[in-house]
Amino acid sequence: MKTLQTLTAAFLITLSMSAFAAGEPNKKRFIMTYAVETYIDAMANGDIKELPALLDSDVKFSSTRADRVVTFGKSEVVKSLKDIENVKQNCVSSYKVLEQNQAQALVKVNMKYKNFTKVNYVTMQNTSNGWKITHVASSYN
Repeated sequence: MKTLQTLTAAFLITLSMSAFAAGEPNKKRFIMTYAVETYIDAMANGDIKELPALLDSDVKFSSTRADRVVTFGKSEVVKSLKDIENVKQNCVSSYKVLEQNQAQALVKVNMKYKNFTKVNYVTMQNTSNGWKITHVASSYN
């Protein structure tokens, strides 16, 4: 009987610890800065594993190329993330929250390289599943 109680207690402790560990990353998604820092970590350091979950299903990535704007959707971006996985960019990244309220935010992300700066304007929306990136507009200075 004592063995059964010990096994039951050990099982319940293990179950509660796994449930706590599994729920922790979801809590972070409800913090806007987590979404921004995850985006920067993916783009600057190639740590892409968390980014797809933070992209809205209708996300658009727009980039200025010479005199035209090229736009990509979520499937194209997620597919291209594999090309930058574990690739560390030779840049210094920083961000500034330009506007934020409870529903949405606009963040300017700078990736400063030796001869130019890539500027990303990241628009995010606070959803029931946490902060989601809805649009990224990139330009180069």
